[in-house]
Amino acid sequence: MSRKSGGFWIQKAVRRRGALSRQLGIPVRENIPVTLLRRIRDADVGDVVRNPSRRGRRRVRVTRLLKRRAVLALTLKKLGRRRT
Repeated sequence: MSRKSGGFWIQKAVRRRGALSRQLGIPVRENIPVTLLRRIRDADVGDVVRNPSRRGRRRVRVTRLLKRRAVLALTLKKLGRRRT
C-alpha cells in the first residue's frame, strides 16, 4: 500500500510508545488486560474504573486521552489477530 491510500496510519497513530502502560501503572513489557481496556472504552469520561487484574493501579480515572488510547490498543490487538 502506498502512503497516499492511508496504508501507514499506524505510524502516525502511535506517537508515544508505552504511554498507555505508564498511565495505567503497568510495566511496558507486560500485556495490558483486555478486560481493563474494554472497561475504559465503555466508561464515560470522568468515571473511575476498577482494574480487575493485580497489575498496575487499582483505580483509574477515565480521561478523554485515556479512552482514545484504550480504543486504539483494542484496535491494534484486533489487527494482530486478523493477519494470522
